[in-house]
Amino acid sequence: MRIEENRVLGPLTTLGIGGPARWFAEAASEEDVAEAAAWAGERGKELFVLGGGSNLLVSDAGFGGLVLRVALRGITPIDGADEPETRVYQTGAGEDWDGFVERAIEDNCAGIECLAGIPGTAGGTPVQNVGAYGQEVASAIERVRAFDLKHHVFVEFAGAECGFAYRRSRFNTADRGRYVVTRVDYRLAPGGAPTVRYADLQKALAERGAEAALPSLSEVAAAVRQVRQAKGMLLVEGEADCRSAGSFFKNPVVSEELVKAIAAAGGKEPPRFPAGAGQESAGRVKIPAAWLIEHAGFSKGYRKGSAGISSRHTLALVNLGGATADDVLALAREIGTAVERRFGIGLEMEPVCIGF
Repeated sequence: MRIEENRVLGPLTTLGIGGPARWFAEAASEEDVAEAAAWAGERGKELFVLGGGSNLLVSDAGFGGLVLRVALRGITPIDGADEPETRVYQTGAGEDWDGFVERAIEDNCAGIECLAGIPGTAGGTPVQNVGAYGQEVASAIERVRAFDLKHHVFVEFAGAECGFAYRRSRFNTADRGRYVVTRVDYRLAPGGAPTVRYADLQKALAERGAEAALPSLSEVAAAVRQVRQAKGMLLVEGEADCRSAGSFFKNPVVSEELVKAIAAAGGKEPPRFPAGAGQESAGRVKIPAAWLIEHAGFSKGYRKGSAGISSRHTLALVNLGGATADDVLALAREIGTAVERRFGIGLEMEPVCIGF
């Protein structure tokens, strides 16, 4: 495995921002992952795992350790002998996520059709429990295989052992930085019905003339991509709004009492959605961060120097050309401060930040 020096990271991210990695390597096999971990460990260097770069903000100074780009490929479908109505796809962590979604749809397997159009790689999906339009990968993940940087062995976790919650897992909370995901197994449903819960998705399906009673998986995925593109959340070559890290803030999970207090103070009740499964979500709801941002005084197209808010969606911060990481963080702080002053809610950034 070749170790490069001073590889600029900005071009490897969807924001297009970031300085160089002091050392850089690409892992095409599990042996490469183990070798890279040993190389960094022997030299006392920090190791950062890079996937598709779609949920990442790299500092302008870069990263002083080893950046390992995971490029393990391969998709192996296995029909369940114990559960013939399901099929497991063993998927290399470096597989393009949207490409895998398309493969599942071509095979007429339901379970991830609402996650079409999301950039990044399969290995990143369990880390932040990727979700959109009524689906989360938590409901589809059967098993995660990873390299344990602490004990230098490969381990496997059943889906129930991953600690999934809204935008969370053990991999970005209690065990942050400990594991390098090398393979994810997804259990999907051949011939299963698509998930159509969100109003935006239902509207897009109607506009496309899809059968309202039971649209196909491909129709749902196409509608999802249509909605994402309308919001500037689909990577399209040449579109300025696509130089982003997607949703920059997580939707806050709050109590019903706080929702009522916001309505009483401002005269308008914010929209809300179920917070999801899990004991920590009991009696709580999600408020769209975009609604909070807009009602704190920020509009689409707002700019602060070379960084700005997408012209299509207030939840995405964009690089307008030549923006630095500091520019993006200054804008994020301005937005976060205004939201907290207005509503008493602290917004949590969604992208991973390295080198700061």
